Amino acid sequence: MDCVTPILDVATRLWTCTAKRIVYIRRLPRNLKILRTAMEELRSVYEDVIERVESEEKLQKKRTRAVEGWIRSVEAMEKEIKEILEEGDEEVQNKCLGTCCPRDSYASYKLGKRVSRKIRAVAALRSKANHFHEVTVPLPSPPVIERPLEKTVGLDSPFLEVWRWLQDEQVRTIGIYGMGGVGKTALLKKINNKFLQPSHDFDVVIWVVVSKPTNLQRVHETLRNKLEIPDGRWKNRSEDEKAAEIFAVLKTKKFVLLLDDIWEPLDLLKVGIPLSTFGNMSKIVFTTRSADVCRDMEAQKSIKVECLAWEEALTLFWAKVGEDTLNSHPDILKLSEIVVGECKGLPLALIIIGRAMAGARTPEDWEKKIKMLKNYPAKFPGMGDSLFPVLAFSYDSLPDEAVKSCFLYCSLFPEDYEISPQHLIELWLGEGFLDEYDGIQEARNQGEEIIERLKDVCLLENGRSQKQEYLKMHDVIRDMALWLASENGKKKNKIVVKDQVGLIRAHEVEKWNETQRISLWESRIEELREPPCFPNIETFSASGKCVKSFPSGFFAYMPIIRVLDLSNNYDLIELPVEIGNLVNLQYLNLSRTSIENIPVELKNLKNLKYLILDNMNSLQPLPSQMLSVLSSLQLFSMFNSPYKGDHRTLLEDLEQLEYINDISIDLTTVFSAQALFNSHKLQSSTRRLRLFNCKSLNLVQLSPYIEMLHISFCHAFKDVHISLEKEVLHSKFPRHGHCLYHLCHVNISWCSKLLNLTWLIYAPNLKFLSIDDCLSLEEVVEIEKSEVSELELNFDLFSRLISLTLINLPKLRSICRWRQSFPSLREITVLGCPRIRKLPFDSDTGTSKNLEKIIGEQEWWDGLEWEDKTIMHSLTPYFRTTQSSKRLEFPFIPLQDRHISRFPRYISRFLQAPFGHMDI
Repeated sequence: MDCVTPILDVATRLWTCTAKRIVYIRRLPRNLKILRTAMEELRSVYEDVIERVESEEKLQKKRTRAVEGWIRSVEAMEKEIKEILEEGDEEVQNKCLGTCCPRDSYASYKLGKRVSRKIRAVAALRSKANHFHEVTVPLPSPPVIERPLEKTVGLDSPFLEVWRWLQDEQVRTIGIYGMGGVGKTALLKKINNKFLQPSHDFDVVIWVVVSKPTNLQRVHETLRNKLEIPDGRWKNRSEDEKAAEIFAVLKTKKFVLLLDDIWEPLDLLKVGIPLSTFGNMSKIVFTTRSADVCRDMEAQKSIKVECLAWEEALTLFWAKVGEDTLNSHPDILKLSEIVVGECKGLPLALIIIGRAMAGARTPEDWEKKIKMLKNYPAKFPGMGDSLFPVLAFSYDSLPDEAVKSCFLYCSLFPEDYEISPQHLIELWLGEGFLDEYDGIQEARNQGEEIIERLKDVCLLENGRSQKQEYLKMHDVIRDMALWLASENGKKKNKIVVKDQVGLIRAHEVEKWNETQRISLWESRIEELREPPCFPNIETFSASGKCVKSFPSGFFAYMPIIRVLDLSNNYDLIELPVEIGNLVNLQYLNLSRTSIENIPVELKNLKNLKYLILDNMNSLQPLPSQMLSVLSSLQLFSMFNSPYKGDHRTLLEDLEQLEYINDISIDLTTVFSAQALFNSHKLQSSTRRLRLFNCKSLNLVQLSPYIEMLHISFCHAFKDVHISLEKEVLHSKFPRHGHCLYHLCHVNISWCSKLLNLTWLIYAPNLKFLSIDDCLSLEEVVEIEKSEVSELELNFDLFSRLISLTLINLPKLRSICRWRQSFPSLREITVLGCPRIRKLPFDSDTGTSKNLEKIIGEQEWWDGLEWEDKTIMHSLTPYFRTTQSSKRLEFPFIPLQDRHISRFPRYISRFLQAPFGHMDI
């Protein structure tokens, strides 16, 4: 028995050892499956952690060391398990055929043991991920944070001075002062960003905006965030305790403290700045508008930031305007210098105004904005509220209620309607939106400026013609405007706009008793059972050819109406007598109607300021002394309306009006023309003048305020004299430069004794020039260039001309005697002018972005002489024969077909064309 016991013990041990190994071998397939599943689950957890880490890293954080180590462990584990699984799958497949025994039991045992251990290791890694409450921590603040800064102009000198002081061990505190908008903050940013370069030994650069009023709590919070003072040492602490915490951190560092926009002395000790330890060479730099603050802050060095010198100011302004705008017209560069002069070198003004001017591509735009900048700087685009920041692209950002009202008013026009800017501005005038300006011309200029402003912020856009003569409102913007006008939709009938609805029923009209503005387009109102009551109506507009008459008593009760526009109703033949009840009416437009008689009751309209009677071909003489009693009248327009009464009586009535300063009129006799020329008041008020059939009139006197001139069938007409402040000057020898500065449209036809129009050299803003059937005309401008130089003209002749039309001028030899660039020219037409052998174009004309076409006979074009063939080659692509072009530019207004027959053949040909065009 003594021998048997040891043998049994050895056998037991061998069996136990063998059994354990057999378990690893037998369970290998199952454990491989468990390991694969566990690894897949760990992989999912790993991906969740990675996604969370990457998301938080985007928020300026970094992963913790524990998470980073875990991620590396999982990645290493995944690689190992992949190898084990591949080896295990191979081992399982390689068992003895038809048995469960492995080929190599020892190798299979070792593999099974490894699999078992990895199952436990994977479980441990997965369990560890459950304890990751935070996977990232905030990044430490960098020593210097870069400040956004555009390229600076004119700051190099003060920057170098301040930087030199920062290198000086004796200088601790530096003050930068100067007026608002001069560039102090830009200089401080430039200094801050210089510290981004590693060539300094400061531990931290701190930027703090102080502003007005000084808020010590905000300053403390900025410093705390930069210095990363923990919550436990900050929350629920007093100001003094917070200052002590800041002090405790800063006294161990070499720092630069940049304080921007200080308005009053800042107690640095209350902030927590360790002044007593400045032996560590720390620095403080601050900006302020006051030199007194520099002294009170005990700045050892201070520097005043001056406005920019002339060349620097030009550079900054031109950079903001942009090359495209500056190069869009030769005159703009000179005009830009005027604007820069107005800014007096102030950088912020140069930047804001430069950006506002970036969209002004014509000299006229620049001149209007310059005038506004000089006279009404607070109204200049971008100048409101702290040097008037550039307008944002929304209604709420418009600078004042007047501009907002002007914008909302545009919604009274139908969808896709192309709005005449002149008509729109006149309506604004009638509404009183521009009353703060002195005189109609100032108000017109402001109206034009408002239009440009609304276009700049995308609330208005150019019409489809793309020639900028018309405006339109995007449909969605118009909808928004109507919603705003109705107080966010709360008052549905506050504004009523009806377009092409046909007949408007009486029951709908009854709902308008609270309406403020009514606008009807190609719509008419049915007969009403009783006169309506409109106690709140301020504007009534009915346009679009549908209105033949109004219901009885329709205008009987409109006690506060200011604007009544009935234009374009060709079938309207009678104006109701109750018009005399509208005692608060300021604007009345009856243009392009067939009204024959103006009711005598119109005399009651003592507040009427704007009376427009254009293109009224059926109009009979006005009631005696009707105009003279309209004591408030400022604008009277009867243009293209063949008046059947005595023009002299009409002119006498106008002259009696105290406030009249804008007249548009047709005159058909020499006596009436002389009556106009002999009245300084009437001449200076006349804006549009049409002289027709004044056969013996040989001399026309013009005032500097004339804008449009039409002369036709005045066979004796030879020359123009210019009247300046009751002084008559012959056009050939003026003592003033641009005598006809406002003249834009000139049309001369059938003036058989006219030899030239040299006086046009005094019209620098001439845009449209049309001459036809002047059989004696030899030259448009007769003098040499040397003579023009003596006149000291600032701009080239015809530099603003858009359209030039020359028709049936058999003796015409020359347009002018020297070559011009014609930078604004879009279209030139030459027909029936066989003696014109040269065109006054230089090499720049063909490269103009504006030129669209040159119209003429092919034979004439082929016979032209060219001193420079390159000019011919550059212009040839624009040439169109008369057969290929159907329309020419003409500044005429359409009349009804049935009235055309009253005029001679050529006038009929002109008037049948749409406004601004003529059929060939």
